[in-house]
Amino acid sequence: MEYRQLGRSGLRISTLTLGTMTFGGRGDFQAVGTTDVDGARRQVDTCLDAGVNLIDTADVYSGGLAEEITGEVIKGRRDSLLLSTKVRMPMGDGPNEAGLSRQHIIAGCEASLRRLGTDHIDIYHVHEWDGQTRLEETLSALNALVAAGKVRYLAASNYAGWQLMKALAIADSHGFERFAAQQIYYSLQARDSEYELIPLAVDQGLGILVWSPLAGGLVSGKYRRDGSPQSGTRQLSGTWNEPPVRDQEKLYDTVEVIVDIAAGHGASPAQVALAWLLGRPAVTSVIIGARTDDQLRDNLGGASLELSADERAALDKVSAPELLYPYWHQLDNASDRLGAPDLALLAQHLNGGE
Repeated sequence: MEYRQLGRSGLRISTLTLGTMTFGGRGDFQAVGTTDVDGARRQVDTCLDAGVNLIDTADVYSGGLAEEITGEVIKGRRDSLLLSTKVRMPMGDGPNEAGLSRQHIIAGCEASLRRLGTDHIDIYHVHEWDGQTRLEETLSALNALVAAGKVRYLAASNYAGWQLMKALAIADSHGFERFAAQQIYYSLQARDSEYELIPLAVDQGLGILVWSPLAGGLVSGKYRRDGSPQSGTRQLSGTWNEPPVRDQEKLYDTVEVIVDIAAGHGASPAQVALAWLLGRPAVTSVIIGARTDDQLRDNLGGASLELSADERAALDKVSAPELLYPYWHQLDNASDRLGAPDLALLAQHLNGGE
């Protein structure tokens, strides 16, 4: 297992992270998975044996049950792993039980610490944007948690580029702890994050944690133009709509290339999709979650798969995002002075993508 520095921080994390959205299966999360304590313990054991050192969860997963299960299965080995969790989503019906106010952040952190059975969170994410709370309030509350030793590193998730850049600027101007990383959706199915979020990470020295790297299974090889998904899958069925599918034909074209490359390596399509992500700019770790032990073991194999330059180019070409304005204009008129952040998006389009 390879370990990478989380942005400009001194923290080293494994290139694969164990995700826990499948833990519990309470409420709407039953559509994602129903892993119980025994199943979760097997998954954690398997990941630790493979060298994974980070477990990612969230307070909202199964209404806190995922954190409780995670806390149970890490008893006696907390010092051998890192924990990431999140705050922002509704955790009750009260007027202050959602958002990124000082009230909700501090209460949410204390509740997560209790459920996880620990005295600190290694990486604490704001799970989503809150447009009704001043960033100064949010960031000062997060800074206080770091100062108190309850949180060690901060991260954002699901922010737009301008929102994240504004947060970093405010943190820097006030001397607050800044975000060390962002957790984003990024996969061969949809590369929207390459417009703003990945260039921003390159420019600002943020690490990237990737959620749903297999697009909820869409790029795992289960979904083919000439066949139906296996029973029990949830995408394209209406039971779970993250991520949305906007171009089904492009998805099928992408999957065909993934499957062909996988066959050449004697690997699974999922492993190819994960390996591609691990070679993208600023990506620190890819979060894997699985309904079954076999799926988890297969995904772990993605950490050691090496793709050739030609294979990466083929995957880049078939899945490339269309250039929106101003990117097509910059490609045509500014290609003589592009920096590393610009090239995170535009390099694949230079010289006709060759």
